[in-house]
Amino acid sequence: MSAQTPAEAGDGHSAYLPDFCEARTVLAIVLVAALVAVVLALARQSVGAEFLTELARVSVYLLWTSLLCAALLCRARATLAGLSLPASSLWALAIIVGTVAVVSECVYWFGRLWAARLGVASSFFPERHWSFLLPNLAIAAIVGAVALRYFYVAFEWRRSVELEARARVRALQARIRPHFLFNSLNTVAALTRSDPSRAEEAIEDLADLFRVSLNDSRAQISLREELEVARIYQRIEQLRLGDRLRVRWRVGELPPRAIVPSLLLQPLLENAIGHGIEPLPEGGVVTVDGSVDGSEITIEVRNPVSQVARAVRSGNRMALDNIRQRLELVFPGRSAVEVVDSGDDYRVRLSFPLVLGTAESADWK
Repeated sequence: MSAQTPAEAGDGHSAYLPDFCEARTVLAIVLVAALVAVVLALARQSVGAEFLTELARVSVYLLWTSLLCAALLCRARATLAGLSLPASSLWALAIIVGTVAVVSECVYWFGRLWAARLGVASSFFPERHWSFLLPNLAIAAIVGAVALRYFYVAFEWRRSVELEARARVRALQARIRPHFLFNSLNTVAALTRSDPSRAEEAIEDLADLFRVSLNDSRAQISLREELEVARIYQRIEQLRLGDRLRVRWRVGELPPRAIVPSLLLQPLLENAIGHGIEPLPEGGVVTVDGSVDGSEITIEVRNPVSQVARAVRSGNRMALDNIRQRLELVFPGRSAVEVVDSGDDYRVRLSFPLVLGTAESADWK
């Protein structure tokens, strides 16, 4: 998560080239080169042994040229990312055309050397210099320009999808924050007359909540910070409900540096308290369980629920739908929000991938 994103490098648009050092990219280059070699060999209308010879010649040439271009672009990627978009594109195209020129020259002169040593020309090497070099340069320029254009369009598409996802996350958070704020202020207002000293403590906690959670610049925070927000909210509600509210935190296994959408747990804790504990005259216990299974994090919030609260619970789906959408935007297709209603017990279980950030570690027990 701490790595520089393409949008942060250069001017935000010049770093559109893929990472040619990645094994997946190299494999794609090899496969494309092999397919092009087959097409070119078929286009020569060769049959039998001639086809195999033509395929071998074209394949060797294309593979070496493609892999060498990828290696040079890999080494030059950081430098190209610091240039303007036109400059980086021109330099990348120059690297491609220059590499093809060097390889073509080497192939031609190696063929001349082979013929001089053996006294006979090999059909594996070109016989005419310019009729071999110039078409190769023209093809390299055209294919290179098309490839660079494709990389740029694909980069811009990914960038627009990323920006749209971030905007949707912020919009979803903007919907839930006023609700969260108003409930906290109502709690403070209720304490102002009955217990001014506790109201003062609640205001200090509320200020901490503003500092940690109401930050529009970050759609994602560390799990340590998210747990801090939920615990502060618990303290505010504890001042209002007293001994009727008990919360058991069993989150010692959770990695504090894991990245989550902000205001992920607080709405669940708020629902558990407001719809589970508050309607019960004797109160109850809210349990927050957290575990890690391989590369997946699971968090479950469990609370008792009265029949009165159950009758109005159907109208309180906004928070769950909001959380489900934000998890899907951050972890597309890899998250889940499950609701288990087993009579007197209500559970919400969140599952999402473990992605570590650079936040400071902490030990939550």
